[in-house]
Amino acid sequence: MRLFKKPSLQPALTQRVDLHPDWLIPEWPAPARVRAVFTSRQGGCSSAPWDSLNLGDHVGDAAAQVAANRLTLEQALGARPVFLQQVHGTQVLAVDGVTPHGQSADAAITRQSGVACTVMVADCLPVLLSTTDGAVVAAAHAGWRGLAGGPGKGLLEKTYERFIDFALYSREECAINTIAWLGPCIGPTAFEVGPEVRAAFVATDPRADLCFAPHGPGKFLADLPGLARLRLHALGITQIYGNDSSGAWCTVRNASKFFSHRRDAGVTGNGLNTTGRMAACIWIA
Repeated sequence: MRLFKKPSLQPALTQRVDLHPDWLIPEWPAPARVRAVFTSRQGGCSSAPWDSLNLGDHVGDAAAQVAANRLTLEQALGARPVFLQQVHGTQVLAVDGVTPHGQSADAAITRQSGVACTVMVADCLPVLLSTTDGAVVAAAHAGWRGLAGGPGKGLLEKTYERFIDFALYSREECAINTIAWLGPCIGPTAFEVGPEVRAAFVATDPRADLCFAPHGPGKFLADLPGLARLRLHALGITQIYGNDSSGAWCTVRNASKFFSHRRDAGVTGNGLNTTGRMAACIWIA
């Protein structure tokens, strides 16, 4: 698999050429008016350990450097990214051209052109959604807590409910006319979890057990994108692209390409504030 190959299916090959060559353009059959990108850690001005395109304003990086990095992203997109205050929950926010940054949510949805639904990650799974006609797009920040959510209804289920309302389809029509892309995240050889994580998913869908491999006493290795695919399939969404759980997509294993909280936390001795944040953005041109 060539993870960073330019897409052959997406008509949006006319996407702005000033995107950094190290950033990932999803390879999926999105309509021409839909644009999407996943940033890498390259292309910004932050110093170590946030080098260099850190987009998170909550990780200890200098505010001026974060602001400059966010401006770099906005100029490259040619659209306004709306940054959320992500809390590993299931709140979905509708965004437009005047939505202020920093609102508490873990997913964003829009029908408005020129506004980029944006989620930041450094091991959690970014999930991008688009209708096949390009009328509605959404981005979700799916860590395991948000993905699991409450009984049978986590972040992807909540996002899809809003998606149906925005798309003006029936539930069945929406599933047929929705495509999803899963971005880089912590991979199944690096994501060690306890039994409570496995239990949270298996209680909703026994098939989720296949996404957990025993890894020592009371520990498991979890396949986060695999769990997301199960949830999407349960919603009837079968057009799923991107992260196939292989090593090239793992944020932990690819230090020169990706930030990783689990890999880098504690390096500077201050716990959480030791790694930057990447962004997954999707917008209507």
